[in-house]
Amino acid sequence: MLEDNRKIGDTLLDVKGISLSFGAVKAIVDVSFDILEGEVRAIIGPNGAGKTSMLNCINGFYHPQQGTITYKGTTRSQMKPYEAAAQGIGRTFQNVALFKGMSTLDNIMTGRNLKMKSGIISAMIWRGRAEREELEHRRYVEDIIDFLEIEAIRKTPVGRLPYGLQKRVELGRALAAEPDLLLLDEPMAGMNLEEKEDMCRFILDVNQEFGTTICLIEHDMGVVMDISDRVLVLDYGGKIADGTPDAVRADQNVIDAYLGGGH
Repeated sequence: MLEDNRKIGDTLLDVKGISLSFGAVKAIVDVSFDILEGEVRAIIGPNGAGKTSMLNCINGFYHPQQGTITYKGTTRSQMKPYEAAAQGIGRTFQNVALFKGMSTLDNIMTGRNLKMKSGIISAMIWRGRAEREELEHRRYVEDIIDFLEIEAIRKTPVGRLPYGLQKRVELGRALAAEPDLLLLDEPMAGMNLEEKEDMCRFILDVNQEFGTTICLIEHDMGVVMDISDRVLVLDYGGKIADGTPDAVRADQNVIDAYLGGGH
């Protein structure tokens, strides 16, 4: 458990009995868990355990055949990704999904799209409200760039950046939408040790300083055990454990299915 001054609050998201199939393939089987306001919630499991499918159900990419998802007290049947984003659910992806020809600044600015209110005509001529609004959003994005310590690459096309910095830019774009719940799909995949340490620091700072609730998928067990409040373990689409890092690490089902005797 993290030792800090955060206050873990009430249930922000409640998943009940979610099942998802693709034809005969059962990706998720009757999984229930919750995410509390202000916590760092991890989802772990072997490849193919259903982790990314679960995130896709939460933010509307997939629609489960069974079960319910309650977010901020509202139970929903189906939701599209843009609706989830408008309600405060942000997302990064396993594979970097950036506009490679655009600069770091412009990529992060795209995260402000849902916050922009000006009509297309005023935006095209960039006068009045549209001008004031863009300047306001740009200041917000500049604060994110400063927070993520990427001022030196703010004008660099992201396609020219190393992978670790691209992942940081993608985190910045997600933060630009001011999410209440941030879903991170393997935010440290493919990074070296120094890059992982930096990303861990930024994730904890986002959680503690911004008050953003975080749910992440990660394969590095050192990272998961260090930064998570609670850990959900999936295997073959089903839940095999759920609890504090220490409890999960000691669970024999988890050791047999995922961690192995060396852990």
